[in-house]
Amino acid sequence: MTGILRKYLVLSTCVGLSACSAQIDDLISYTDNVKAKTNISIEDYPEFKQLQPVNYTASDMRSPFQRLQQGNEVTKNVTVQTANCSQPNRQRTKEKLESYGIDALQMAGVFSTGGHKWVLIKANDGSLHKAKRGQYIGLFFGKIINVTDKEVVIEEMIPDGAGCWKTKTATLTMSSVAEENDNV
Repeated sequence: MTGILRKYLVLSTCVGLSACSAQIDDLISYTDNVKAKTNISIEDYPEFKQLQPVNYTASDMRSPFQRLQQGNEVTKNVTVQTANCSQPNRQRTKEKLESYGIDALQMAGVFSTGGHKWVLIKANDGSLHKAKRGQYIGLFFGKIINVTDKEVVIEEMIPDGAGCWKTKTATLTMSSVAEENDNV
């Protein structure tokens, strides 16, 4: 009995599928009609004027890609400093989090140990770092000035273009995962 049932099922499936063939004759005729009426025209390339060659006559001069030299000593970059304006401390050694921009960092958590409040900071390369108040962070001489359970306040020094540096406050906050807010 199961053999007859299988044959009947296969036969009914084939008959059902044969009735589902696509009717695309009108689509084919429309496509052929559009192709026949369409004129393909490609514009010619514009003619380019032949420029006169110029001989390089500065070969005996200093290359613009080399630093200026005075005698045998290479001149050093001179930073213009205006009197009585803020300057970053360039003498200290850079910390690990100073190799990332603030926009590439994300606050991941907070914990306390030994009387200090630490913040966990995740970088865009997936690495996880710990930092506390007073440590440096970011590309613009940023210093962590406050750590709370929800944010890290960073004071950065931004150059003003005239030799001075202005302080700017940036904040890293705890970011929520998108799925956490879907049930609201």
